[in-house]
Amino acid sequence: MKTTILIHCPDKSGIICSVTGFIHAQGGNIIYIDQHVDKESDELFMRLESEFSEEKFSISEFKEKFSTDLAEKFTIKWSLHTDDKKPKMGLFVSKYNHCLYDLLSRFNSGELAVEIPFIISNHKNLAYVAEQFQIPFYHIPVTKNTKEEAENQQLALLQKYQIDFIVLARYMQIVTNKIINEFPYKIINIHHSFLPAFAGAKPYHAAYERGVKIIGATGHYVTEALDAGPIIGQDIVAVSHTNTIEDFIAKGRDLEKIVLARAVKLHIQRKTMVYQNKTVIFS
Repeated sequence: MKTTILIHCPDKSGIICSVTGFIHAQGGNIIYIDQHVDKESDELFMRLESEFSEEKFSISEFKEKFSTDLAEKFTIKWSLHTDDKKPKMGLFVSKYNHCLYDLLSRFNSGELAVEIPFIISNHKNLAYVAEQFQIPFYHIPVTKNTKEEAENQQLALLQKYQIDFIVLARYMQIVTNKIINEFPYKIINIHHSFLPAFAGAKPYHAAYERGVKIIGATGHYVTEALDAGPIIGQDIVAVSHTNTIEDFIAKGRDLEKIVLARAVKLHIQRKTMVYQNKTVIFS
């Protein structure tokens, strides 16, 4: 059985040696290890992948021993994940289909090791996409007067299907604390990197008029601070005076697909750790 352990704690001498020694003593073979120390805060972040014999390995016993032998001693915040259970991803969309098609295509090809129990949308426009990929589609309209009830319906579905994390694949609604608090650092969003310089409904038009030479996209975790959550990944593409507004939009959408997929994969692979509204991203 393959396991991934994420560790966050105050940096102290001997932690890495103690953790690796513990895993060896439990019959594990470490196949990957990466660590980072934030010198300003003296905080240690570590990610380990290990293999155990399924016949001899007990998750409950491992967790109990790790807690008593290491976590209490070094004040460790940690989590253990096994590769025999795929996380369940809830997809939220509106009218744009480029990110949705890209994620579903990657899922179909086996690139994304997840389950997708459903797609939620505040419009009916993309129901045909869900049908093509044989994934249940739930239309939950959202208006100013119905937003609270809509989020209640969304939460009911998220809980019914035991969703592990949410991806906003160009979902054009603000997610409130009602859902954010249930999924802390487990909601991934994509937006153009012009914010806040080019806010509004037509950022690519504004960027075109300003004559920018690069455009970008940012994948981040959703927090109550709109579009200001911890950044998972960013990328840019060059543009020039020869490009039209349509070129800007096309280039931007291509980039949004790539950056969102990259952020989703990093989350699925347990390669992200959040600290002080920033992320540690392991290779």
